Amino acid sequence: MDAYKKIANDARKKVLEMIHNGQTSHIGSNFSAIDIMAVLFSKLNLDKDLKPNRDRFVLSKGWVAAALYYFLSEKGIIPKEDLEEFGKEGSKYIGLSEPAVRGVEAAGGAMGHGLPIALGMALAAKRGGESWKTYVLMSDGELDCGTTWECALLAAHQKLNNLTVIVDSNGFQAMGTKQEVLDVEPLPEKWRAFNWDVVEIDGHNYREISDALDRAGTGEKPLMIIARTLKGRGVSFFEGKLEWHYKTIDAENYQKALIELNTLNYEMPN
Repeated sequence: MDAYKKIANDARKKVLEMIHNGQTSHIGSNFSAIDIMAVLFSKLNLDKDLKPNRDRFVLSKGWVAAALYYFLSEKGIIPKEDLEEFGKEGSKYIGLSEPAVRGVEAAGGAMGHGLPIALGMALAAKRGGESWKTYVLMSDGELDCGTTWECALLAAHQKLNNLTVIVDSNGFQAMGTKQEVLDVEPLPEKWRAFNWDVVEIDGHNYREISDALDRAGTGEKPLMIIARTLKGRGVSFFEGKLEWHYKTIDAENYQKALIELNTLNYEMPN
């Protein structure tokens, strides 16, 4: 699992740089999702040629765009030098994932849209006899949306075992904790009631993430992975703080965060 640890830490350092240089926001959400994405992008059937039989990944929580662009660059799908354009005036690399960028399957950021798009992809593959899989990364807040539960019903009814949903459950929505805004727990029981296979994991434990993703396509039902995460994971003063959903990173905080990431002076997940 040490390889994933390095992949994730390298991603955090570059995403920190991108968000600081572009003076954009959402560092907390990016950092809560990076461990999941580090493992997922290591497993995806995805290469620089974007062949028709590739796996599909839909970033429904599109404000994690910096991390998505980083991992696309690591796959050779977009040039690494393009990351320097993130957040700059006139750049297509904005703070929300956009299909103008090569490798981005669908626009992300309008909550409740990613899962319906991913479901359509999975259904098309199933009906076409294709072997590729569809993965979608969602947020806590999207579980408030009616489209989420409509898709839960339809995916189970269609037996879309080629569809895997990962919820980055960091406990926050845009304006507060999920308990303050709208608490949809208990998530495992609810998704099982909708006839999905469900696994609940520590979203910063690489072994648990890997084992959960290996279950994709092995059963007869769609797979829901509930990844319990910490918003801002990796930098002590980002962690568990709603304000880092919105704040830009000034020079002082950039240097403080970089020191933590360079020295790994927090407990790394195994």
